[in-house]
Amino acid sequence: MHPANRNEILIGEHVLLKIEMSKVFIAGATGQTGHLLMQQLIKRGHHVVTVVRSASRLREMLGEFDETTCTITEASLLDLTDEHLTAQVDGCHAIASCLGHNLTLKGMFGQPRRLVTDAAQRLCKAASKSSAPMPIRFVLMSSSGVSNHHLNETHSFAERCAFGLLRVLVPPHVDNEQAAEYLQTQIKEGDAAIEWSIIRPDSLHDANEVTEYDLHPSPIRSPLFDSGKSSRINVAHHMAELISDDETWNRWKGKMPVLYNRD
Repeated sequence: MHPANRNEILIGEHVLLKIEMSKVFIAGATGQTGHLLMQQLIKRGHHVVTVVRSASRLREMLGEFDETTCTITEASLLDLTDEHLTAQVDGCHAIASCLGHNLTLKGMFGQPRRLVTDAAQRLCKAASKSSAPMPIRFVLMSSSGVSNHHLNETHSFAERCAFGLLRVLVPPHVDNEQAAEYLQTQIKEGDAAIEWSIIRPDSLHDANEVTEYDLHPSPIRSPLFDSGKSSRINVAHHMAELISDDETWNRWKGKMPVLYNRD
């Protein structure tokens, strides 16, 4: 069953209900990974819904595309009322967050400090009000430096010291940790409204096309002292696969795969 086409609820051998399941909400569509994810989803036949500060910037990043394949609202995501945000995600079978902080002084240390966390919490709250017959898939882009507490991942003494400094000196790292912590602790397995997966790339970089990559339940390299590489387009590809493909989703839901480009 391909959620981009339809979702079928079966009783015995009879199809009780068929619902079009092709809408996906993206937070952070004007980001370096977000616009790539949008392209990947449109190619797969999804209708993308997004809220961005600059619609013209998004159109410039996407190049030529059919605007009937997306719904773009020009606004600040966190400035939307709960009612408006609920309306944005209504009818979506998945929500993807590619939000991050710009690598500028204002982006790193200015407001909102909890951009990723607050957006995740509010989007999950909006999703919980959905009338969708199956749980909405929530896919969060994080980083390899964020731990999966369900697997009791540990770090070396040097890494613990370095991460301690990052938490004090680099607010975006704390924001990413708190967003992942929220999904891990507040969205329980078997939740009727939401299921989640957190993708953890390592040392993001740009590439022109999707290449082979590997997924691991936990980091196999030090994210600080021996990091691997993850192209943004590979991250976007895997996020699109999670949203579009049942087998991929069932393999990684409730988990935090780490993505490395294959050498």
